[in-house]
Amino acid sequence: MATRSKDAYIKSLQDDRTVYYKGERVADVTTHPILKTAVEHAALEYDLTEDPRYHQLLTYTLPGSQERFSRYFKIPENADDLLRRREIIDLGTREGGTFFLIIKEIGSDCLFALNIISKRVDAKHGTNHHERVMRYYEYCRDHDLAMAVAQTDVKGDRSLHPHQQEHPDYYLRIVDENRDGIVVRGAKAHTTNTVCANELMVIPTRTLGPEDQAYAVAFAVPMDTKGLKLIVSPFSHTDHNTFHHPVSAKHHLLETLTVFDDVLVPWERVFLKGEWDFAGPLALTFVQFHRFTAVSYKAPLLDFFVGAAELVAEANGIRRAAHVREKLVKLIAYAETVRALTKAAAWECKLLDGRIAVPDPVTTNMAKWYFANNFHQHVAYLQDIAGGLLVTGPAEEDLKNPETAGYITKYLGGKKGIPTEDRLRLFNLIRDLTTSDIGGYNEILSIHAEGSLEAQKLTIATEYDTKPSVEYVKGLIGLP
Repeated sequence: MATRSKDAYIKSLQDDRTVYYKGERVADVTTHPILKTAVEHAALEYDLTEDPRYHQLLTYTLPGSQERFSRYFKIPENADDLLRRREIIDLGTREGGTFFLIIKEIGSDCLFALNIISKRVDAKHGTNHHERVMRYYEYCRDHDLAMAVAQTDVKGDRSLHPHQQEHPDYYLRIVDENRDGIVVRGAKAHTTNTVCANELMVIPTRTLGPEDQAYAVAFAVPMDTKGLKLIVSPFSHTDHNTFHHPVSAKHHLLETLTVFDDVLVPWERVFLKGEWDFAGPLALTFVQFHRFTAVSYKAPLLDFFVGAAELVAEANGIRRAAHVREKLVKLIAYAETVRALTKAAAWECKLLDGRIAVPDPVTTNMAKWYFANNFHQHVAYLQDIAGGLLVTGPAEEDLKNPETAGYITKYLGGKKGIPTEDRLRLFNLIRDLTTSDIGGYNEILSIHAEGSLEAQKLTIATEYDTKPSVEYVKGLIGLP
Protein backbone atom coordinates (compact mmCIF):
# COMPACT_ATOMS: atom_id res chain seq x y z
CA MET A 1 0.00 0.00 0.00
CA ALA A 2 2.82 2.46 0.91
CA THR A 3 1.36 5.96 1.51
CA ARG A 4 -2.38 6.43 2.08
CA SER A 5 -4.80 9.22 1.26
CA LYS A 6 -6.45 11.42 3.88
CA ASP A 7 -9.84 9.88 3.11
CA ALA A 8 -8.50 6.34 3.48
CA TYR A 9 -6.98 7.27 6.84
CA ILE A 10 -10.21 8.79 8.18
CA LYS A 11 -12.25 5.81 6.99
CA SER A 12 -9.86 3.45 8.80
CA LEU A 13 -10.91 5.00 12.14
CA GLN A 14 -14.52 3.91 11.66
CA ASP A 15 -14.23 0.63 13.56
CA ASP A 16 -15.36 -0.88 16.86
CA ARG A 17 -12.95 0.99 19.14
CA THR A 18 -14.27 1.75 22.62
CA VAL A 19 -14.16 5.50 23.24
CA TYR A 20 -15.88 7.51 25.99
CA TYR A 21 -16.27 11.28 26.05
CA LYS A 22 -17.97 13.06 28.96
CA GLY A 23 -19.67 9.92 30.16
CA GLU A 24 -20.99 8.75 26.80
CA ARG A 25 -19.82 6.02 24.43
CA VAL A 26 -18.75 7.51 21.09
CA ALA A 27 -20.12 5.60 18.10
CA ASP A 28 -17.89 7.19 15.44
CA VAL A 29 -14.87 9.38 16.30
CA THR A 30 -14.79 10.82 12.76
CA THR A 31 -18.25 12.41 13.07
CA HIS A 32 -18.35 13.32 16.76
CA PRO A 33 -18.76 17.14 17.09
CA ILE A 34 -15.67 17.52 19.29
CA LEU A 35 -13.45 14.56 18.44
CA LYS A 36 -13.70 15.01 14.68
CA THR A 37 -11.67 18.24 14.94
CA ALA A 38 -8.73 16.27 16.32
CA VAL A 39 -9.19 13.65 13.59
CA GLU A 40 -9.08 16.33 10.89
CA HIS A 41 -5.98 17.79 12.53
CA ALA A 42 -4.21 14.41 12.53
CA ALA A 43 -5.30 13.83 8.93
CA LEU A 44 -3.09 16.74 7.87
CA GLU A 45 -0.22 14.23 8.02
CA TYR A 46 -1.77 12.36 5.10
CA ASP A 47 -2.93 15.52 3.32
CA LEU A 48 0.59 16.95 3.30
CA THR A 49 2.07 13.73 1.96
CA GLU A 50 -0.26 13.93 -1.05
CA ASP A 51 0.66 17.58 -1.68
CA PRO A 52 3.05 17.75 -4.68
CA ARG A 53 5.05 20.47 -2.90
CA TYR A 54 5.98 18.14 -0.05
CA HIS A 55 5.73 14.64 -1.48
CA GLN A 56 9.48 14.22 -2.00
CA LEU A 57 10.28 15.64 1.44
CA LEU A 58 7.73 13.51 3.29
CA THR A 59 8.43 10.20 1.56
CA TYR A 60 11.38 7.94 0.76
CA THR A 61 12.12 4.80 -1.21
CA LEU A 62 13.82 1.55 -0.26
CA PRO A 63 16.89 0.41 -2.22
CA GLY A 64 15.83 -1.30 -5.44
CA SER A 65 12.21 -0.12 -5.19
CA GLN A 66 10.24 2.77 -6.65
CA GLU A 67 7.47 2.54 -4.06
CA ARG A 68 7.40 5.50 -1.70
CA PHE A 69 6.83 5.26 2.06
CA SER A 70 6.21 7.89 4.71
CA ARG A 71 9.57 9.32 5.78
CA TYR A 72 8.58 8.92 9.41
CA PHE A 73 9.38 5.22 9.01
CA LYS A 74 12.89 5.93 7.68
CA ILE A 75 15.28 4.42 10.23
CA PRO A 76 17.86 7.18 10.85
CA GLU A 77 21.36 6.20 9.80
CA ASN A 78 23.14 9.54 10.14
CA ALA A 79 22.81 13.21 11.06
CA ASP A 80 21.21 14.05 7.71
CA ASP A 81 18.35 11.61 8.38
CA LEU A 82 17.75 13.21 11.77
CA LEU A 83 17.86 16.73 10.34
CA ARG A 84 15.34 15.71 7.68
CA ARG A 85 13.17 14.25 10.43
CA ARG A 86 13.33 17.57 12.29
CA GLU A 87 12.28 19.34 9.11
CA ILE A 88 9.18 17.23 8.49
CA ILE A 89 8.08 17.49 12.13
CA ASP A 90 8.47 21.27 11.90
CA LEU A 91 6.43 21.35 8.67
CA GLY A 92 3.55 19.33 10.11
CA THR A 93 3.45 21.44 13.25
CA ARG A 94 3.34 24.70 11.29
CA GLU A 95 0.49 23.39 9.17
CA GLY A 96 -1.21 22.35 12.41
CA GLY A 97 -1.28 25.87 13.79
CA THR A 98 1.62 25.22 16.26
CA PHE A 99 0.18 21.84 17.33
CA PHE A 100 2.15 18.87 16.13
CA LEU A 101 0.33 16.07 14.39
CA ILE A 102 1.70 13.22 16.57
CA ILE A 103 0.18 10.48 14.45
CA LYS A 104 3.42 8.99 13.14
CA GLU A 105 6.09 10.92 15.04
CA ILE A 106 5.76 9.23 18.44
CA GLY A 107 5.01 5.81 16.96
CA SER A 108 8.14 5.81 14.83
CA ASP A 109 10.17 7.00 17.85
CA CYS A 110 8.95 3.88 19.64
CA LEU A 111 9.65 1.59 16.68
CA PHE A 112 13.26 2.81 16.53
CA ALA A 113 13.74 2.17 20.26
CA LEU A 114 12.18 -1.30 20.02
CA ASN A 115 14.46 -2.08 17.07
CA ILE A 116 17.55 -1.33 19.17
CA ILE A 117 16.52 -2.88 22.48
CA SER A 118 14.85 -6.03 21.14
CA LYS A 119 18.11 -7.10 19.51
CA ARG A 120 19.92 -6.69 22.83
CA VAL A 121 17.23 -8.66 24.66
CA ASP A 122 17.56 -11.51 22.17
CA ALA A 123 21.35 -11.55 22.56
CA LYS A 124 21.13 -11.89 26.34
CA HIS A 125 17.99 -13.97 26.83
CA GLY A 126 17.74 -16.02 23.64
CA THR A 127 14.32 -14.63 22.72
CA ASN A 128 13.00 -13.76 19.26
CA HIS A 129 11.63 -10.31 20.04
CA HIS A 130 13.66 -8.55 17.33
CA GLU A 131 12.10 -10.60 14.55
CA ARG A 132 8.63 -9.73 15.86
CA VAL A 133 9.51 -6.05 16.12
CA MET A 134 10.78 -5.89 12.54
CA ARG A 135 7.72 -7.68 11.16
CA TYR A 136 5.50 -5.25 13.03
CA TYR A 137 7.58 -2.28 11.86
CA GLU A 138 7.19 -3.39 8.23
CA TYR A 139 3.45 -3.88 8.73
CA CYS A 140 3.04 -0.30 10.02
CA ARG A 141 5.30 1.11 7.30
CA ASP A 142 3.74 -0.80 4.42
CA HIS A 143 0.18 0.14 5.44
CA ASP A 144 1.09 3.74 6.38
CA LEU A 145 -0.59 3.36 9.74
CA ALA A 146 -1.29 6.01 12.34
CA MET A 147 0.31 5.05 15.66
CA ALA A 148 0.03 6.09 19.29
CA VAL A 149 2.24 5.16 22.24
CA ALA A 150 1.20 4.42 25.83
CA GLN A 151 4.16 4.69 28.19
CA THR A 152 3.20 6.57 31.36
CA ASP A 153 1.63 4.33 33.98
CA VAL A 154 -0.82 5.92 36.42
CA LYS A 155 1.74 5.06 39.15
CA GLY A 156 -0.34 5.38 42.35
CA ASP A 157 2.08 6.14 45.20
CA ARG A 158 5.16 7.34 43.33
CA SER A 159 7.49 6.53 46.22
CA LEU A 160 6.74 2.81 45.78
CA HIS A 161 7.81 0.26 43.18
CA PRO A 162 5.06 -1.40 41.11
CA HIS A 163 4.89 -4.56 43.23
CA GLN A 164 4.61 -2.46 46.42
CA GLN A 165 1.50 -0.52 45.41
CA GLU A 166 -1.82 -0.63 47.25
CA HIS A 167 -3.27 -2.58 44.35
CA PRO A 168 -1.18 -4.28 41.66
CA ASP A 169 -2.72 -2.51 38.67
CA TYR A 170 -1.28 0.98 39.18
CA TYR A 171 1.28 -0.19 36.65
CA LEU A 172 0.27 -2.20 33.59
CA ARG A 173 1.17 -5.87 34.02
CA ILE A 174 0.87 -9.37 32.61
CA VAL A 175 -1.85 -11.29 34.45
CA ASP A 176 -1.98 -14.45 32.35
CA GLU A 177 -0.65 -16.16 29.25
CA ASN A 178 -1.88 -18.95 27.02
CA ARG A 179 -1.17 -20.45 23.62
CA ASP A 180 -2.66 -17.38 21.91
CA GLY A 181 -0.65 -14.74 23.74
CA ILE A 182 -0.43 -12.75 26.98
CA VAL A 183 -3.23 -11.05 28.92
CA VAL A 184 -2.51 -7.57 30.32
CA ARG A 185 -4.33 -5.38 32.82
CA GLY A 186 -3.80 -1.79 33.97
CA ALA A 187 -3.98 1.75 32.62
CA LYS A 188 -1.75 4.32 30.99
CA ALA A 189 -2.23 8.08 31.35
CA HIS A 190 -1.56 11.03 29.03
CA THR A 191 -1.77 8.91 25.88
CA THR A 192 -1.97 11.45 23.09
CA ASN A 193 -4.13 10.95 19.98
CA THR A 194 -4.97 7.31 20.70
CA VAL A 195 -8.45 8.19 19.46
CA CYS A 196 -6.94 9.12 16.08
CA ALA A 197 -4.62 6.11 15.73
CA ASN A 198 -4.86 2.69 14.09
CA GLU A 199 -2.30 1.04 16.36
CA LEU A 200 -1.24 1.42 19.98
CA MET A 201 2.27 0.53 21.17
CA VAL A 202 2.90 -0.02 24.88
CA ILE A 203 6.28 0.16 26.64
CA PRO A 204 7.44 0.41 30.28
CA THR A 205 7.69 3.76 31.98
CA ARG A 206 10.65 3.15 34.31
CA THR A 207 13.51 0.95 35.43
CA LEU A 208 12.30 -2.25 37.12
CA GLY A 209 13.72 -4.87 39.45
CA PRO A 210 13.27 -8.66 39.51
CA GLU A 211 10.24 -8.34 41.83
CA ASP A 212 8.49 -6.38 39.07
CA GLN A 213 8.95 -8.93 36.31
CA ALA A 214 5.24 -8.97 35.43
CA TYR A 215 5.41 -5.24 34.67
CA ALA A 216 8.25 -5.60 32.16
CA VAL A 217 6.09 -5.79 29.07
CA ALA A 218 6.03 -4.18 25.62
CA PHE A 219 3.54 -4.93 22.88
CA ALA A 220 1.23 -3.50 20.22
CA VAL A 221 -2.52 -3.87 19.59
CA PRO A 222 -5.03 -2.44 17.11
CA MET A 223 -7.22 0.30 18.57
CA ASP A 224 -10.40 -1.77 18.30
CA THR A 225 -8.99 -4.62 20.42
CA LYS A 226 -11.46 -6.09 22.90
CA GLY A 227 -10.92 -4.77 26.42
CA LEU A 228 -9.04 -1.64 25.29
CA LYS A 229 -10.96 1.44 26.47
CA LEU A 230 -10.21 5.11 25.80
CA ILE A 231 -11.57 7.71 28.23
CA VAL A 232 -11.03 11.10 26.59
CA SER A 233 -10.05 14.16 28.63
CA PRO A 234 -12.48 17.08 28.10
CA PHE A 235 -9.76 19.65 28.80
CA SER A 236 -8.05 21.69 26.06
CA HIS A 237 -11.14 21.57 23.83
CA THR A 238 -12.74 24.85 22.74
CA ASP A 239 -15.70 25.78 20.56
CA HIS A 240 -15.60 26.14 16.79
CA ASN A 241 -15.65 29.95 16.74
CA THR A 242 -12.62 30.96 14.68
CA PHE A 243 -12.86 34.62 15.73
CA HIS A 244 -12.32 33.79 19.40
CA HIS A 245 -10.27 30.64 18.84
CA PRO A 246 -8.43 31.05 15.53
CA VAL A 247 -6.20 28.00 16.13
CA SER A 248 -7.95 25.68 18.59
CA ALA A 249 -11.25 25.81 16.71
CA LYS A 250 -9.50 23.90 13.93
CA HIS A 251 -6.59 22.16 15.65
CA HIS A 252 -6.27 20.28 18.89
CA LEU A 253 -4.98 17.04 20.37
CA LEU A 254 -6.82 14.43 22.40
CA GLU A 255 -5.52 12.88 25.60
CA THR A 256 -6.93 9.67 27.06
CA LEU A 257 -6.80 7.52 30.12
CA THR A 258 -6.17 4.25 28.30
CA VAL A 259 -7.52 1.22 30.13
CA PHE A 260 -6.45 -2.38 29.46
CA ASP A 261 -9.25 -4.52 30.85
CA ASP A 262 -7.69 -7.99 30.49
CA VAL A 263 -6.56 -7.40 26.91
CA LEU A 264 -5.25 -10.40 24.97
CA VAL A 265 -2.07 -9.61 23.04
CA PRO A 266 -1.14 -12.19 20.35
CA TRP A 267 2.38 -13.61 20.64
CA GLU A 268 3.52 -12.04 17.38
CA ARG A 269 2.84 -8.61 18.89
CA VAL A 270 4.73 -9.18 22.16
CA PHE A 271 8.11 -7.38 22.21
CA LEU A 272 9.12 -7.68 25.89
CA LYS A 273 7.81 -10.24 28.38
CA GLY A 274 9.35 -10.33 31.82
CA GLU A 275 12.87 -9.21 30.84
CA TRP A 276 12.89 -6.67 33.66
CA ASP A 277 16.53 -5.76 33.11
CA PHE A 278 15.58 -4.14 29.77
CA ALA A 279 12.54 -2.17 30.94
CA GLY A 280 14.67 0.85 31.88
CA PRO A 281 16.85 0.78 28.75
CA LEU A 282 13.75 0.58 26.52
CA ALA A 283 12.09 3.50 28.30
CA LEU A 284 15.28 5.56 28.08
CA THR A 285 16.01 4.77 24.43
CA PHE A 286 12.46 5.75 23.50
CA VAL A 287 12.75 9.15 25.18
CA GLN A 288 16.10 9.80 23.51
CA PHE A 289 14.25 9.74 20.20
CA HIS A 290 11.06 11.28 21.53
CA ARG A 291 12.68 14.30 23.20
CA PHE A 292 14.32 15.09 19.87
CA THR A 293 10.85 14.95 18.34
CA ALA A 294 9.67 17.20 21.17
CA VAL A 295 12.19 19.96 20.60
CA SER A 296 11.61 19.69 16.84
CA TYR A 297 7.92 20.50 17.22
CA LYS A 298 8.52 23.41 19.63
CA ALA A 299 10.01 25.71 16.96
CA PRO A 300 6.72 26.85 15.34
CA LEU A 301 5.26 27.79 18.73
CA LEU A 302 8.36 29.83 19.59
CA ASP A 303 8.21 31.52 16.19
CA PHE A 304 4.60 32.39 17.02
CA PHE A 305 5.82 34.11 20.20
CA VAL A 306 8.22 36.29 18.20
CA GLY A 307 5.77 37.15 15.42
CA ALA A 308 2.83 37.82 17.74
CA ALA A 309 4.94 40.01 20.03
CA GLU A 310 6.18 42.04 17.05
CA LEU A 311 2.67 42.55 15.63
CA VAL A 312 0.89 43.32 18.90
CA ALA A 313 3.61 45.76 19.93
CA GLU A 314 3.09 47.58 16.62
CA ALA A 315 -0.71 47.52 17.01
CA ASN A 316 -0.40 48.95 20.53
CA GLY A 317 2.00 51.66 19.37
CA ILE A 318 4.83 50.55 21.67
CA ARG A 319 7.18 48.84 19.22
CA ARG A 320 10.00 51.32 19.93
CA ALA A 321 9.70 51.22 23.71
CA ALA A 322 12.97 50.05 25.31
CA HIS A 323 11.35 47.38 27.48
CA VAL A 324 9.53 45.98 24.43
CA ARG A 325 12.75 45.77 22.41
CA GLU A 326 14.36 43.94 25.32
CA LYS A 327 11.50 41.41 25.54
CA LEU A 328 11.57 40.87 21.78
CA VAL A 329 15.30 40.11 21.91
CA LYS A 330 14.69 37.60 24.70
CA LEU A 331 11.91 35.92 22.70
CA ILE A 332 14.17 35.72 19.64
CA ALA A 333 17.05 34.31 21.67
CA TYR A 334 14.71 31.74 23.24
CA ALA A 335 13.47 30.52 19.86
CA GLU A 336 16.88 30.42 18.21
CA THR A 337 18.60 28.71 21.15
CA VAL A 338 16.10 25.83 21.12
CA ARG A 339 16.39 25.57 17.33
CA ALA A 340 20.20 25.56 17.40
CA LEU A 341 20.38 22.94 20.16
CA THR A 342 17.96 20.72 18.22
CA LYS A 343 20.13 20.85 15.11
CA ALA A 344 23.27 20.28 17.19
CA ALA A 345 21.69 17.16 18.71
CA ALA A 346 21.34 15.76 15.19
CA TRP A 347 24.85 16.76 14.14
CA GLU A 348 26.32 15.12 17.27
CA CYS A 349 24.27 11.90 16.94
CA LYS A 350 25.53 8.54 18.18
CA LEU A 351 25.41 5.38 16.06
CA LEU A 352 24.00 2.65 18.32
CA ASP A 353 24.98 -0.94 17.55
CA GLY A 354 26.51 0.40 14.34
CA ARG A 355 23.02 0.62 12.84
CA ILE A 356 20.79 3.44 14.08
CA ALA A 357 21.58 7.11 14.63
CA VAL A 358 20.32 8.44 17.97
CA PRO A 359 20.31 12.19 18.66
CA ASP A 360 22.98 13.21 21.18
CA PRO A 361 21.22 12.69 24.54
CA VAL A 362 22.97 15.55 26.37
CA THR A 363 22.22 18.17 23.72
CA THR A 364 18.67 16.90 23.19
CA ASN A 365 17.90 17.09 26.90
CA MET A 366 19.56 20.51 27.15
CA ALA A 367 17.20 21.74 24.43
CA LYS A 368 14.16 20.21 26.11
CA TRP A 369 15.12 21.46 29.58
CA TYR A 370 15.90 24.96 28.31
CA PHE A 371 12.54 25.13 26.54
CA ALA A 372 10.53 23.85 29.49
CA ASN A 373 12.38 25.80 32.18
CA ASN A 374 11.88 29.11 30.36
CA PHE A 375 8.43 28.66 28.83
CA HIS A 376 6.30 30.44 31.42
CA GLN A 377 8.58 33.47 31.56
CA HIS A 378 8.46 33.94 27.79
CA VAL A 379 4.67 33.56 27.76
CA ALA A 380 4.68 36.37 30.34
CA TYR A 381 6.81 38.57 28.04
CA LEU A 382 4.28 38.16 25.22
CA GLN A 383 1.29 38.75 27.50
CA ASP A 384 2.95 41.85 28.99
CA ILE A 385 3.46 43.37 25.54
CA ALA A 386 -0.13 42.53 24.54
CA GLY A 387 -2.01 43.84 27.59
CA GLY A 388 -5.23 43.11 29.46
CA LEU A 389 -7.49 43.00 26.40
CA LEU A 390 -6.34 39.41 26.02
CA VAL A 391 -9.01 38.50 28.56
CA THR A 392 -11.29 41.54 28.68
CA GLY A 393 -12.07 42.07 25.00
CA PRO A 394 -15.60 42.01 23.55
CA ALA A 395 -17.39 39.10 21.90
CA GLU A 396 -17.68 38.67 18.16
CA GLU A 397 -21.44 39.14 18.52
CA ASP A 398 -20.88 42.63 19.97
CA LEU A 399 -18.65 43.50 17.04
CA LYS A 400 -21.45 42.50 14.65
CA ASN A 401 -24.27 44.18 16.57
CA PRO A 402 -25.00 47.63 15.02
CA GLU A 403 -25.88 48.94 18.48
CA THR A 404 -22.40 48.18 19.92
CA ALA A 405 -20.06 47.82 16.92
CA GLY A 406 -19.43 51.54 16.62
CA TYR A 407 -18.33 51.85 20.23
CA ILE A 408 -15.93 48.94 19.89
CA THR A 409 -14.44 50.26 16.65
CA LYS A 410 -14.03 53.73 18.13
CA TYR A 411 -12.71 52.93 21.59
CA LEU A 412 -10.64 49.78 21.03
CA GLY A 413 -8.55 51.05 18.16
CA GLY A 414 -4.77 51.15 18.47
CA LYS A 415 -2.06 52.56 16.24
CA LYS A 416 -3.34 54.60 13.32
CA GLY A 417 -3.82 52.57 10.17
CA ILE A 418 -4.45 49.26 11.97
CA PRO A 419 -8.19 48.36 11.91
CA THR A 420 -9.75 47.66 15.30
CA GLU A 421 -11.00 44.24 14.19
CA ASP A 422 -7.48 43.21 13.10
CA ARG A 423 -6.13 44.27 16.49
CA LEU A 424 -8.84 42.25 18.26
CA ARG A 425 -8.12 39.20 16.11
CA LEU A 426 -4.47 39.43 17.12
CA PHE A 427 -5.45 39.56 20.80
CA ASN A 428 -7.69 36.54 20.25
CA LEU A 429 -4.86 34.55 18.67
CA ILE A 430 -2.54 35.27 21.59
CA ARG A 431 -5.28 34.45 24.08
CA ASP A 432 -6.12 31.23 22.26
CA LEU A 433 -2.56 29.90 22.55
CA THR A 434 -1.60 31.32 25.96
CA THR A 435 -4.63 31.93 28.21
CA SER A 436 -7.51 29.72 27.01
CA ASP A 437 -8.02 26.02 27.74
CA ILE A 438 -5.50 25.33 25.00
CA GLY A 439 -3.15 27.87 26.56
CA GLY A 440 -3.33 26.01 29.87
CA TYR A 441 -2.73 22.78 28.00
CA ASN A 442 0.40 24.31 26.46
CA GLU A 443 1.64 25.42 29.89
CA ILE A 444 1.38 21.93 31.38
CA LEU A 445 2.62 20.29 28.17
CA SER A 446 5.77 22.40 28.29
CA ILE A 447 6.68 21.04 31.73
CA HIS A 448 5.54 17.43 31.68
CA ALA A 449 5.38 16.22 28.07
CA GLU A 450 8.23 13.89 27.08
CA GLY A 451 9.42 13.81 30.68
CA SER A 452 9.62 16.28 33.53
CA LEU A 453 12.26 18.94 34.14
CA GLU A 454 13.89 16.63 36.69
CA ALA A 455 14.01 13.79 34.16
CA GLN A 456 15.88 15.99 31.69
CA LYS A 457 18.33 17.20 34.33
CA LEU A 458 18.95 13.63 35.43
CA THR A 459 19.71 12.56 31.86
CA ILE A 460 22.13 15.46 31.38
CA ALA A 461 23.92 14.63 34.63
CA THR A 462 24.09 10.92 33.76
CA GLU A 463 25.08 11.19 30.11
CA TYR A 464 27.55 14.08 30.22
CA ASP A 465 31.17 12.99 30.35
CA THR A 466 32.97 15.30 32.79
CA LYS A 467 36.29 13.46 32.48
CA PRO A 468 37.81 15.68 29.74
CA SER A 469 36.99 18.80 31.79
CA VAL A 470 38.45 17.26 34.94
CA GLU A 471 41.64 16.23 33.13
CA TYR A 472 41.97 19.73 31.67
CA VAL A 473 41.79 21.33 35.12
CA LYS A 474 44.27 18.80 36.53
CA GLY A 475 46.67 19.70 33.77
CA LEU A 476 46.40 23.40 34.58
CA ILE A 477 47.68 22.80 38.11
CA GLY A 478 50.03 19.89 37.36
CA LEU A 479 48.04 17.08 38.98
CA PRO A 480 48.69 13.56 37.61
